[in-house]
Amino acid sequence: MGSLIFAMGDYGHELRFGIFVPPEAARGPALLRLIRQADEARLEVLAVQDHPYQPAFLDTWTLLSYAGAMTRNLTLMPAVANLPLRPPAVLARSVASLDLLTGGRVELGLGAGAFWDAIEAMGGPRRTPGQALTALREAITVIRALWSTDERPRAEGQFYSLRGTKAGPAPAHPVGVWLGVYGPRALRLTGELADGWLGSFAYAPPDRLAALMSAIDTGARDAGRVPALIRRAYVIDPTMTPAQLTDVALAHGISEFLLPVDPEGEWATQQFAAETVPAVRAAVAAARVN
Repeated sequence: MGSLIFAMGDYGHELRFGIFVPPEAARGPALLRLIRQADEARLEVLAVQDHPYQPAFLDTWTLLSYAGAMTRNLTLMPAVANLPLRPPAVLARSVASLDLLTGGRVELGLGAGAFWDAIEAMGGPRRTPGQALTALREAITVIRALWSTDERPRAEGQFYSLRGTKAGPAPAHPVGVWLGVYGPRALRLTGELADGWLGSFAYAPPDRLAALMSAIDTGARDAGRVPALIRRAYVIDPTMTPAQLTDVALAHGISEFLLPVDPEGEWATQQFAAETVPAVRAAVAAARVN
């Protein structure tokens, strides 16, 4: 019997595949058909963009909640939740509630914020990069405190605090917090505190991944954590071949691949599920066993 080996940066996580969609209000019926198709095709993840200031978009959390009621297999994830417009204490309870109602099918993608003019126009705060990173760190503390078993969790921060509230409801399973970040300090924070990293080809093509993954690993080691514990997800370029995705998985530890599709991307989703997914699974499995 062959021995199990991992290549280069491969941490051996089980692969997951899904779709990454914009919640376009004008194409709502097509979007719902696409979500049903992805669920029936046994894809594992539905990741939805979160731009609350975008008037052409449905509210992401409302869509995820609706999708949770009409699917059975998909893990539901905002990619990524816009922290400045979604207070972390309320977000924690929204996540836990949907996780309970779907039997443990929710993960939390979280972002520090971008497009500050649009955020400010919606009544949100404008933050410097340093402030945004501090707020992100504090938000993770608040969210996890409210998911904990502590009767009266406390958190003191510059931007987010808990003083006297009660924890709960607890989610149905240990919900992962995935950070959608790219800066060096934010990547180290991912390694220090997060359960996963959620990146995109658009901002991090494969030739940048080694440096980004190294920053995450450094943050993990400095915090006394094992780098392999932090999962890595990637919104791919639709033109990437199974061989290219296999290389990314083995070289950089990416274990979750999300296909970006518009609400009418049923053909692309079907092809991805029927052809790309099994090819990548087989290639990675073959590389892992000598």
